Amino acid sequence: MQHQVKSLRSFLGAANFEVSRAFYRDLGFTESPISPKMSRFKVGALSFYLQDYYVKDWCDNTMIFLEVEDVAYYWKNLQALRLSERYAKVKLTPIKSYDWGQECFLHDPAGNLWHFGSFSE
Repeated sequence: MQHQVKSLRSFLGAANFEVSRAFYRDLGFTESPISPKMSRFKVGALSFYLQDYYVKDWCDNTMIFLEVEDVAYYWKNLQALRLSERYAKVKLTPIKSYDWGQECFLHDPAGNLWHFGSFSE
């Protein structure tokens, strides 16, 4: 079957919706509110939904991989935002190198884990 795909959007939960909304705006995403309990966050042509809904086990097991051009550059910019100092539960993990490429990690305020990585050529 062939697909005429336009986008693929994930749904993320938020323990505190207002805090998570501010976090993602500070991270550089553009917010488009959909309803009082859901927003779409966009960067470039990519986006995801943030919802005012929280199940600890779900958020603690959610992972998103965002491929970036230069992990070292992205890491520097993440550090400069000082998100872990401004938001409780936010945690940055430095760049790790693997045989397939590199990535660094960011836990959001609800526990969702972001992988920011690039693949070796």
